[in-house]
Amino acid sequence: MKEEILVWLHDIHTEIVAIEDYFVSTGGKSFATFSNNRMLKKAVERSFEIIGEAMKRVLHVDAEVTVRNANKIVAFRNKISHEYDKLDDETLYSIVIRYLPDLKEDVAKILEQNKP
Repeated sequence: MKEEILVWLHDIHTEIVAIEDYFVSTGGKSFATFSNNRMLKKAVERSFEIIGEAMKRVLHVDAEVTVRNANKIVAFRNKISHEYDKLDDETLYSIVIRYLPDLKEDVAKILEQNKP
């Protein structure tokens, strides 16, 4: 696998860990904690922007990279960037809870398979 793809996948993994850390440092993964903490929401949004941009770059170089929902990740990044006024707390939170673990698993697997 190309080195640049591995760099972008590492960036994605780093942002996933950051999102997990944001929740831990703010008292857990409850929706109430999330929806009442503007700084947490903005930090999560920014991490998703980075994740989506990195995924876009990965797919541009190799569209066959095996990451679940890769195109949806890019689309979500575009929604955050261009339709920020239509983004609601429930959607953002549900993506963190439902889909972030799968993304972390997929990225970690690829990185592990491509260790030097």
